[in-house]
Amino acid sequence: MIVKNGNIFHLQGKNTSYMFSVNESGDLVHLYYGKKLRDKKYDWYIRGNSALSSCDASGKSLDAIPQEYPAYGYTDLKMPAYEVLNKNGNTVSRLTFKSYDIVDDIHPVDGMPYLLKGDMRPQTLYITLEDKNAGIEAILSYTVFDNYDIIARNVRIKNISGTKMTVQRAYSLALEVPKSGYKAVYLNGGWGNERNIKETEITEGIKLDISVARGASSHDINPFVMVADKDADEGSGAVYSAVLIYSGNHSTTVESDRYGNIRLLQGINPFGFAWELEDGEVFETPQSILTYSEQGYGGISRELHDVFRNNLSRSKWAKKERPILINNWEATYFDFDEEKLLSIARCAKEQGMDLFVLDDGWFGVRDNDRCSLGDWFVNRDKIPSGIDGLAKKVNDLGLRFGLWFEPEAINPDSKLYRAHPDWIIRVPGMEPSLGRYEYLLDLAKDEVCDYIINAVSDILRTANVGYVKWDMNRVMTDMPYPGYNHKFYLGFYRVMSTICTSFPDVLFEGCASGGGRFDAGVLAYMPQIWTSDNSDAVKRLQIQYGTSLAYPISSISAHVTAVPNHQNGRVTSLKTRGDIAQCGVFGYELDITKMTEDELKELREQITDCKKLRPLMLNGDFYRLKNPFEGNICAWEMAAKDKSEAYLMCAKVLSEAHEREKAIKLCGLSADADYLDTYTNTVYGGDELMYKGIVPKFGMYDFATYTVHLVKIEN
Repeated sequence: MIVKNGNIFHLQGKNTSYMFSVNESGDLVHLYYGKKLRDKKYDWYIRGNSALSSCDASGKSLDAIPQEYPAYGYTDLKMPAYEVLNKNGNTVSRLTFKSYDIVDDIHPVDGMPYLLKGDMRPQTLYITLEDKNAGIEAILSYTVFDNYDIIARNVRIKNISGTKMTVQRAYSLALEVPKSGYKAVYLNGGWGNERNIKETEITEGIKLDISVARGASSHDINPFVMVADKDADEGSGAVYSAVLIYSGNHSTTVESDRYGNIRLLQGINPFGFAWELEDGEVFETPQSILTYSEQGYGGISRELHDVFRNNLSRSKWAKKERPILINNWEATYFDFDEEKLLSIARCAKEQGMDLFVLDDGWFGVRDNDRCSLGDWFVNRDKIPSGIDGLAKKVNDLGLRFGLWFEPEAINPDSKLYRAHPDWIIRVPGMEPSLGRYEYLLDLAKDEVCDYIINAVSDILRTANVGYVKWDMNRVMTDMPYPGYNHKFYLGFYRVMSTICTSFPDVLFEGCASGGGRFDAGVLAYMPQIWTSDNSDAVKRLQIQYGTSLAYPISSISAHVTAVPNHQNGRVTSLKTRGDIAQCGVFGYELDITKMTEDELKELREQITDCKKLRPLMLNGDFYRLKNPFEGNICAWEMAAKDKSEAYLMCAKVLSEAHEREKAIKLCGLSADADYLDTYTNTVYGGDELMYKGIVPKFGMYDFATYTVHLVKIEN
C-alpha cells in the first residue's frame, strides 16, 4: 500500500515500511526503511530533525541530508546517483519535487525485463523531480506488493532543455542507511569458481565498488549486494539487499561518510557509459529490487526466491516441474554421429529420464570450436536425418528433444562472417580482437537481431525442439562507443522476448561459459541457468550455496557428470554427485552407455528420488544450515511452505581424524508434529529436528553426503 500524509510518502509491504518526504526546499528526503509502521502522520519526525527540513545555498548542506536520488556538486560531495552533462556545459544539478502519481499496477520498463503483476496486488508511486536550470526531469518509480517485502525501483531521465544533453551516470536506486555498524555481503569469483560469498566491514570512504565492465553480468561480480548489521547471520539480524534485473555492465557502490551514514547505489556501470538525449527524449534505467529483512540472510533469500519464481519469469516453465535431462557434451564433445546420440538417448529412457539434449557440434562443419558459429544449418554428415529427423527419433523413444545454440557469437571461419563481416562488434580502423576464436555479433543493429531471431526460429519451427540451451562464451571487447554495452543488451532482450514469446512451450536454459550471466535479467526469459562449467560435486557445494543467496533453487541447473571430473580431476561417488545435484534443476552429463549395471541401478534410484522431490525443489523454502566457505561441513534444507515435507542434504568434504559430527538443526517445520524419514523409516518430532537437531552419519570417507527426506505424519 502507498499513502501520502502531508509531505510524507509511506510505502508499506507485507512486513516493511519505506518513507520519504518533500522538505521545504523541495528536496526528496529519505526518512525510514525497516520494520512495518502503522499508517499515520509522521510530521513530528521532520519537525524534530531540522537537518531534514530545508536546504538552500545559504544554509544547510545536502551532504548531510539522506536523499532519494542525490546529485554531485550542489553542496553534496558524495557519490551521485546521476550525472548529466547539461546545456550549460557542466554536470552540477539539483532535482526538486514537481509532482507525484499513484497507480494500481506495476511499472513496465521500456525494452528491458521487470517484475510482472502475476496474481499479486501491486501499486506504483511515480515521483517527478525537475531541474529547470539544467533542463532535466527525472521520474522515480517505486513498485510495492502487499504480499512481498520488496520495492522495485527505477528512474527515467528526460531532456527538457531544448537542446542535446548527455547522460553520463544513471543509477536505478539510491538508498541511504543511517549510522550504525554494518557489513557488506556480495558474490564474487571467476570461471569455474562463481559466486563466492564475501563479507567486508563498511568503514569510512567508498568501501565497496563492485563494478563489472566485461560485457555481461559476469563470473566475477554478481549484481547483488547485502548491507547487513555487523552481527547478522543466516537466521537473524537486520539486512538490506539490492539486486539488479540486468545482464550487462553493472555497478553497486557502498559509501560511508564522515558520520558513518551509508549510501548504496546500484545500476548500470557508469564506466564507459554515455547516452545522448535529444530534446524531449527519455533514458530509462533497469529495475533494481530492494529488500529488507530482520531474519538475516535467509529472510532476504526466501523473499527474493518467491519474487523471482512468481513475478519475474515470462516462461510457463517457471512454475512447472522441469524434465530430467541427459546432455551429450561430456560424453562425446564434438565426436559423435547419429547412432551414438541415439544410443545415449535409448539408455536415458530406460533409466527414467525425460529429455535428451544435443550440445555443440551439430551445425555447419563444426568439428571443433574454431569454425561455423553463425551457420545454423545441420551438419548432415553427422546427422543424416537432420534436426527434425533426429528429434522425431528421440521423441519416438519417449523423450523430449533439446538443442544447444550460441547465437550471439560468430567464428571468422564461417559462411555468415564471410557474407557479413560488418555484423561483428568492432572499433573502426582497428583489427577486431578474437576471444575463443570468436567475435560477438553486433546486437545493437536491428538486422543482426533479426538474423538471430530468424535463424533460431527456423530450427524451432521445423523440428520438435522442447528445450534450448542458450550459450554465450566470451567477454565483450572492442565496444565502439560509450553506452554500446547497454544498446547491445537492449538488442539481446528484444531477441529473447521475441523468441520466447513465439515458442512458449520451449524450456530455455541460459549459459555463458557456465555461470557468466547468472542474473535476474536472464531469468526473466530463461527460468534456469547453467550454474557453472565446474560440475565437480565438492566445488558445487560452494557455487550452489553462494548462488542461492539471491536466486531460487529452481533456477540452479545442476548435473551429475563424469569422474574423474573434467574440470579439476576430482573423483567423487555417484551418490555424492547425485545428492548435491538434487537441490537444483537435476540432470546428467556423461556417457551413461559405459556405466555398469550397478551404477545404472543407482542412477535409476536417483531419478526416482528426483521425481519425488521435484515439487519441493520448485516451490519450497530454502535454508542454508552450514556454510561450506567456513568449514568442512555443508548443509542445506528445502522445506515445504505448509511444513508438510523437507529435504536435508549434509556433505563432508574431508574425513578428519577424531572428528565428531555435530547435530544439524532444521528449520521450517511444525514443532508439534511428527515426521517420517522415508529413507530410514525413522520418526522424528518437529521440535526434536529444529531444537535438538539430527547428527549426520557420514562414515570415514572423504566427499561423503548424508540426506534425510521428511514427510509429516498426519494424525
